[in-house]
Amino acid sequence: MSFEEQLLMDLKVEFAARAERRRRTVRRVSVGAAVAGLAAAAAIAVPLLTGTESPAYAVSKKADGTVGVEIREFKDADQLERDLQAAGVRADVTYLEARKQCEKNRGMSTLPAEGAIRMRNGGLDIDPRLLDKDKTLVLEFAGDEDGDPAAEPPKTWWVLSTLMIPGKVGPCVVVDSTDWDDAGGPQGQPPAGS
Repeated sequence: MSFEEQLLMDLKVEFAARAERRRRTVRRVSVGAAVAGLAAAAAIAVPLLTGTESPAYAVSKKADGTVGVEIREFKDADQLERDLQAAGVRADVTYLEARKQCEKNRGMSTLPAEGAIRMRNGGLDIDPRLLDKDKTLVLEFAGDEDGDPAAEPPKTWWVLSTLMIPGKVGPCVVVDSTDWDDAGGPQGQPPAGS
């Protein structure tokens, strides 16, 4: 095989690999959920509204029975838990820095039922009818506020891990995350500007 033929074969392999990565990236953002161990993890970009007087989040009950959650800033987790409880969702909310996650020993865990949590740009929708009533929905948000500062408005990458835990939810022991790559964003996502 000549040098040119080998080079052509190598280029074909590289282009096929790039196309596969791009297809996986689009699917991950548009589908909004990927399974990682016992946690469903999703990575999306949301508007970053720091420095404004709007609240850090909003919870709303929708006509279809779901509960909408808009995340604007990673703060007020305790109040978000209380507001979700008032909307019919027993939840434990933890905000983490980028590249961090809670250890997987917070309690005997299962995944939420299919369709119980739907990611969308700017937040998520929770269907309380699909959640096990004797378990707590654990929501672990890890964000990178430097995700895409060039966007208008600036956007932040965040990863959401969800679990269902019966009884008391153990404390979050923060460890390094496997859901972030060295480029500074969720795995499978292209770096900003690419």
